[in-house]
Amino acid sequence: MKMNNPIITISDLHISFKNNEILKNINLTINKGDFIYLIGGTGSGKSSLLKSLYKEIDFQKGSISVAEFNLNNIKKNKIAYLRRQLGIIFQDFQLLSDRNIYKNLEFVLRSTGWKDKNKIKERITEVLDTVHLEGVEKKMSHELSGGEQQRVSISRALLNHPKIILADEPTGNLDPEKSNSIIETMKEINSNGTTVIIATHDYSIIKNFPSKTYSFENKEIKEVMIS
Repeated sequence: MKMNNPIITISDLHISFKNNEILKNINLTINKGDFIYLIGGTGSGKSSLLKSLYKEIDFQKGSISVAEFNLNNIKKNKIAYLRRQLGIIFQDFQLLSDRNIYKNLEFVLRSTGWKDKNKIKERITEVLDTVHLEGVEKKMSHELSGGEQQRVSISRALLNHPKIILADEPTGNLDPEKSNSIIETMKEINSNGTTVIIATHDYSIIKNFPSKTYSFENKEIKEVMIS
C-alpha cells in the first residue's frame, strides 16, 4: 500500500493577473512518486498553476509548499535552489540553436555549478540514455525530429536529479505516435520515484496512459475520470 508523502501542498490558492482572476480556492496535495495530469482549455489556469510552483508568477492568496520550500516566504536568493528540485519541460523545446546537443546540456550543468568535466560528460551520457537518445551529442537541434528534440528537453530537465518534473503541454507539437513515446518515457522516469505533473489538452495520452487527473473549470479544479 502506497504511503502518502506530500511533496506539493497547495491550500486556498488564488491567482490573479492585472486584476483578472485566473484561479480561486485551489486545494491540492501531490505525493512523492505521483503521476498527475492537469487538463483544461486554453486559459483555464493550468500553466499559471505550474508557473506558481516554480515562482515564475506570484499568487495573491493561500499557500504553496514544494519539496520542503515554503513559497509564501521564500527569499529571492533561494528560488534557484527551489528550481533545482524541479525539471521543467515546455511545449516548444527551448533548445539553444547555436550549439550542439552536448553543449546545450553542458550549458545547463555549468550554469548550475557543475565544474568537473568528466562528471559533466558522465551525467550527459546518463540522461540521454534515460530518454533513449544515445549518440546524438554532436548533432544540432535542427537535425533532430520534433520527438527527439522533446526527448532532449526531457533529458535537460533530468540533469540535476529533480524530485519533480513539471511538463507544460509536452506533446503539443507532436504526432500521436511520438506523443505516446514521450509519455512512455515520462512513465519510466516516474517509476524511478520522480513525481511527474503534466498539463495537457491531449485526452488520447490520458486514455492510453491513465493516471490521476484534475480538470480546470470555472477557475477551480476537481478530480475527474477520463474514459
